[in-house]
Amino acid sequence: MSQLTFTLPDGTVENVEVTTLLNAGYAGRNQEEVASHIAELAELGVPAPTTIPAMYPISPYLAQQTDEVFVQHGRTSGEAEWALVITEDDVLLTAACDHTDRDLEVHSVAWSKNAAPDVLGSHAWRLSEIADRLDDITMSAWVGEGDGEPSTLIQTGTLADLLAPKYWLDVLRERGLYAPGTVLVSGTISMRNDVDQFADSWKVALRDPSTGDQISCSYRTVRMPTPIG
Repeated sequence: MSQLTFTLPDGTVENVEVTTLLNAGYAGRNQEEVASHIAELAELGVPAPTTIPAMYPISPYLAQQTDEVFVQHGRTSGEAEWALVITEDDVLLTAACDHTDRDLEVHSVAWSKNAAPDVLGSHAWRLSEIADRLDDITMSAWVGEGDGEPSTLIQTGTLADLLAPKYWLDVLRERGLYAPGTVLVSGTISMRNDVDQFADSWKVALRDPSTGDQISCSYRTVRMPTPIG
């Protein structure tokens, strides 16, 4: 299992042992946005989904708070997302980046998402405390090359672009998955066509415009040695 630690705005620290990890897919509220994302993936050879939205089970140990993601080749990339984290007595929301193997994705989206971690932020908000302004929270992603910090904007939007947390909490309850230790990652928004997604580093940030608070996660990819055999 994966052990995660989140610091909340009031300084409280929540520790969560991940028992279930789920990745939502094709989860935009705007169907044009969903169609754009499907077309974006089709350019990479990924077949269109049979059900929208989708939800993929991921190995729980892949929920990580890390600044390094190890990859086997140069065709992997992240995705700007938010994550719901169910604790013993609350639901938290944090920034997340679903790193995906794009070569494997053409064979199976579920396989590709099990090939690299879902990177989560180390800070979180209590969902109940931001529920009245969720749609105003912005979500952005940047990529970087070489040793530089991620600074090239590749994704930008708000939580209003994706299905609301309440939708997914209802799904979890219906499927008997609403329990302490469940983490659900939201699905993503379209990437800019003029930015190379196969970057060396990624950063995702959620920002609450009413308070100026920001939650982020960032990491650098590390290429593993060439296999022998």
